[in-house]
Amino acid sequence: MENVSYVNKNFILLELVEMEEFKSIFAIVCLSIYIFIMVLNSEIVVVILAEESLHQPMYILLCNLLFNGMLGSSSFFPKLVVDLLTSSYLISHAGCFIQVLGLITYTFYECYSFSMMAYDRYLAVCHPLRYNILITKEKTLKLMVTAFVSSFTTVFVGVILSARLSFCGAQIKNVFCDNLSLTILSCVRSPVNNFYGIIITIAWLLIALLTISYTYVKILFVCLTISKEAHRKALHTVMTHILSFSIFLVGGLFLFVRFRLGDYSLPLYVHILLSIMFVVFPPLFNPLINGIRTKALRDKIFHHLSNMHTMTSLRK
Repeated sequence: MENVSYVNKNFILLELVEMEEFKSIFAIVCLSIYIFIMVLNSEIVVVILAEESLHQPMYILLCNLLFNGMLGSSSFFPKLVVDLLTSSYLISHAGCFIQVLGLITYTFYECYSFSMMAYDRYLAVCHPLRYNILITKEKTLKLMVTAFVSSFTTVFVGVILSARLSFCGAQIKNVFCDNLSLTILSCVRSPVNNFYGIIITIAWLLIALLTISYTYVKILFVCLTISKEAHRKALHTVMTHILSFSIFLVGGLFLFVRFRLGDYSLPLYVHILLSIMFVVFPPLFNPLINGIRTKALRDKIFHHLSNMHTMTSLRK
């Protein structure tokens, strides 16, 4: 068993092997999705950073959410496209652990980002007179840094624990590295890894879900006591956040369903879709939802695009 873990310096991503027949089509689709995600999110991030009127906690947190989506997509798509174009099915042990670190950090921080956005809206609706005191740009940045460091450190410890394992196989039934597959390939049971993973996952879910649920319930109760116009604006913002968070949860649910299906005979594209939705849906739809439903941001985006079009026309 030790020889197996020693000889195999790489893991084999089996679903890349199965994609070989239509690799060009898959590569074009994946590259198009990645470019679209990066351009769409970058446009809104640039607008928020460039417009001083948008330097408010609400938009800073949105910018943070979109930037995290770009990091998550970049942990997955570039390697996938290169692998498809070069017919490579291998990923080194180090590369695998780095990918796991990037994807799970993205997942943890995405949930914390939604929690921070919910908290911001809670203060805006429930404590409007003290809002500018309770949540400032400086406090928002500190919250973001604390949440990211916490997410990265938590995941990094888990990755280090996984890296200590001996592996008696090299075949990962996925298009990317994931921690569950690494655990399955382990030669021995590791109660420390299992305990750490369960405790961290439960704590992470409880903190995020309780925070989001509590803040939105409080907001809904307050909405019953305020004017009709304020009620409408508050609910509009809350529904935007709930819609974005629901898409994130759906992506995670798809991944869970994919693992529960195990070796069921399903079409290849179904397995691929179930595997990658958690890193495709949120960064793809978050900018669309927030860009369309947030009027101040939507106006700034259109203004920015209009200026870019004017400058391009003048250069011609």
